[in-house]
Amino acid sequence: MRSGGTRTGRGSQLVLATGVWLAALAATANAQFFGSPQGPDTFTLRPPRDVPSAPPAPAQSLIPPSGNVAPSAAPKGPLLQSLPANPGAPAHAAVNVPSVPAGQGALAVSARFGHDLPAIGGGLHWRVYRTEQNGIPRLVKEDKGPAPTFVLAPGAYVVSVGFGLANVTKAVQVRAETMKDVFEIPAGGLRIEGRVGDARIPQGQISFDLYKGSQFEPGDKRPIASAIMTGDIVLLPEGAYHIVSNYGDANATVRSDIRVEVGKLTDATINHRAAIITLKLVNERGGEARADTQWSVLTPGGDVVKESIGAFPRVILAEGEYRAIARNDNRTYESEFRVVAGVDREVEVIAR
Repeated sequence: MRSGGTRTGRGSQLVLATGVWLAALAATANAQFFGSPQGPDTFTLRPPRDVPSAPPAPAQSLIPPSGNVAPSAAPKGPLLQSLPANPGAPAHAAVNVPSVPAGQGALAVSARFGHDLPAIGGGLHWRVYRTEQNGIPRLVKEDKGPAPTFVLAPGAYVVSVGFGLANVTKAVQVRAETMKDVFEIPAGGLRIEGRVGDARIPQGQISFDLYKGSQFEPGDKRPIASAIMTGDIVLLPEGAYHIVSNYGDANATVRSDIRVEVGKLTDATINHRAAIITLKLVNERGGEARADTQWSVLTPGGDVVKESIGAFPRVILAEGEYRAIARNDNRTYESEFRVVAGVDREVEVIAR
């Protein structure tokens, strides 16, 4: 799989976190960073790791070794579930089946990844609707267990089950008896981290936006998930997606294509060619930085990359040539500098 990269601005913000038992996908791919004279960045899919007792969150299997896992905690973001508090806990000892009054029906539901694939043991959100006489569906039941049983009056219903950003809906006819229905949700998981060389970019300095389809396909380019943090697991329908990786809030941005497979966790690493630059306006080399300085960082062509105010502003910049302009005490000073990937340093502008 090949993918490409371009630099762009940050997308909208929405914090998303998710996770359940996930099987790992082992593969490798490369991503070309367009516009970089230094060659391609790397984009890697990693094999699984054991689950540690502390972050960063590791790979887990969507397919439990036996039985189901306990329901996960309440959602941390729209449609997404957090990691179970104890992912290694044993399966449910028993499922509570509610009593069914005379004249009522029972609908027992469960979900799996596909035909002849194992059951999904957590992270599910069930909703049961009944259509009113005015044609508007009304929510009558809701559950977040892996295999709930709904007691309902006989009639027509619509059952919807969500698994992260994947969703399946069925129309069912409930009769005065116990019925079973299995929903197939062809979904997988995606977890992303960023690196500069061999150094992992700390959480909080990098985020990821996710889009449906390849970056090269035309059509709707609104993100389906924004501001994904390092270690977050996003549950998605199987298919092709592309990631926009935002390191800092300037121009260190990379795009990469990815594919999510049924029942598997795609663990991806995106390598940025960038560095952290600290700007200083000084009277002489190694001197004290002057406070209340207004800064602009420009490309050689004059495009503004970042503006800030302060004595020691820090900016994360993609590898390349830049010009720093400092304004202090009604005077303007400037200096050219070069950013080398992975080389964090100070850039001094001499006030003369």
